[in-house]
Amino acid sequence: MSSATGPGAAAPGLRGPQLPDFPWDSLASQTATARSHPDGIVNLSVGTPVDPVPENLRRALSAVADQPGYPATHGTPELREAAVASMERRYGVSGLEPEAVVPTIGSKELVAWLPTLLGVRPGDLVAIPELAYPTYEVGAKIAGAEVVRLAPGELPPAGTRLLWLNSPSNPTGRVLEAQQLADSVRAAQELGAVVASDECYLALGWDAEPVSVLHPSVSSDFRGVLAVHSLSKSSNLAGYRAGFVTGDPDLVRRLLELRKHAGMIVPRPVQEAITAALSDDAHVGVQRELYAARRAVLRPALEAAGFRIEHSQAGLYLWATRGDDAWQTVDWLAQRGILVAPGTFYGPAGERHVRIALTASDERIAAAAKRLSE
Repeated sequence: MSSATGPGAAAPGLRGPQLPDFPWDSLASQTATARSHPDGIVNLSVGTPVDPVPENLRRALSAVADQPGYPATHGTPELREAAVASMERRYGVSGLEPEAVVPTIGSKELVAWLPTLLGVRPGDLVAIPELAYPTYEVGAKIAGAEVVRLAPGELPPAGTRLLWLNSPSNPTGRVLEAQQLADSVRAAQELGAVVASDECYLALGWDAEPVSVLHPSVSSDFRGVLAVHSLSKSSNLAGYRAGFVTGDPDLVRRLLELRKHAGMIVPRPVQEAITAALSDDAHVGVQRELYAARRAVLRPALEAAGFRIEHSQAGLYLWATRGDDAWQTVDWLAQRGILVAPGTFYGPAGERHVRIALTASDERIAAAAKRLSE
């Protein structure tokens, strides 16, 4: 009896789910082109913060750096109370229970693992927006579920176990009105599906005021509804991996028990920084003004260069098109030293759009605007 060995042999053991290639790896050629610009690259392809972590949040992080014990998966009572208070103060959400808050290691890990933690199984449907953050699809595939993309206004079909909402949208910046959110929640509840609303950009409304899925204008019934929040954008805490989930107390309690078993724990110093960030609105306002000023420079420069900006009512991105294939537009901008993401990263419906981030320094945004006018 012989066994296959050598570099061409299949790896032994079980195989994990088949996932799509990581989208940004496919930008290598365009990245090299943009970097070759005499004045350097302007990287507008990712939504990573570039401004400093606020000083009070850094102080909070270091204040408990000497604590050697394991942190609580549920977070400190102060963190959970700060989350509830901030949701009411900033977004008008009332009726949340501190017990129904769990800190997360950023929001991406929750997005990726939520279908699995909720018990979504092969054959189930996970409904996501037609144009969507890629990790919604990845999370469904990790659980072995099928994905259905919903056009704006389309309700989830029978068999849906989890419905993802995202307002303001990544990538389009589209804002869903309270009635649109309410219709989706009601349809999901009738199917017995969980609603997960990704609200990472809720603090960044420009031409429209975003509303949380937990707001009274949407529903007073949190049953089967979760809201996912990240502090990466509003508080520049992407490097800290800081977020939280809240909503239906029964669902959050179940997630907490599973996260305890799996060791999904936010480090204690990060919990302290989250508490400080949720207790202070001033730094959120400062950051918002920085993004507003960059948007005011970049948007008219793109329009003057022949781009049409669609949606982009809120959030960190401009959803732009020249009417060309997305990759042609990516190449056109890369030749000018500007790197952006093709709309196809977010779904087939993005084939003629690009996503352009506001997350670059004032100097780099000004440089991009100048290049677009040349």
